[in-house]
Amino acid sequence: MSHNVKVCDIGDDVKEALKKFRFRKSVDNSALILKVDREKQIICIEDCIEDISVDDLRETLPGHQPRFIIYSYRMEHGDGRVSYPMCFIYFTPRDSQIELQIMYAGTKLALQKEAGLTRVYEIRELDELTEDWLKEKLRK
Repeated sequence: MSHNVKVCDIGDDVKEALKKFRFRKSVDNSALILKVDREKQIICIEDCIEDISVDDLRETLPGHQPRFIIYSYRMEHGDGRVSYPMCFIYFTPRDSQIELQIMYAGTKLALQKEAGLTRVYEIRELDELTEDWLKEKLRK
């Protein structure tokens, strides 16, 4: 299977949610959580959460099912500046069903492109998703 294969469609509602999320004026950490609807083969919105810490986000995610997370993080720099980097986190647990893993993997690139994000990270275990991990990734 080519890495350009788009397994699931991205509906207009998800495209609109991505756009709104990207251009909103929030000053807190926020997450847009997306999942695959296996029967309809489309990406759908699972949740949009304002003011959520990395730890709370980790607690929100199911342990055995993949998810796409668009996360806006309030990052304080050493010189006092504050920035709000946005990243695309692809969570695909090792023990999730192969069919689901393929659907998510086949859709990842199209969704990443639709979201217009370049900070893309993949995690295989929820334990990897920590504030230290995220800060380290965002410093690069």
